[in-house]
Amino acid sequence: MSGIESIAPAIAMLAAFACLIGGAAMIWRRSDVRKGVLLLVMALVLVGNVAIWTL
Repeated sequence: MSGIESIAPAIAMLAAFACLIGGAAMIWRRSDVRKGVLLLVMALVLVGNVAIWTL
């Protein structure tokens, strides 16, 4: 892998961590629980995509 192919999984993992933290904060503050849950689901999807990409 070279170029963007080697950087994409790292960027996706950073995005997954950001979604995880943001979703947990939204649920914790009860500002918008539905969007918080959707952010957690998005984080799981991103982690799944990275797992598939690295195989």
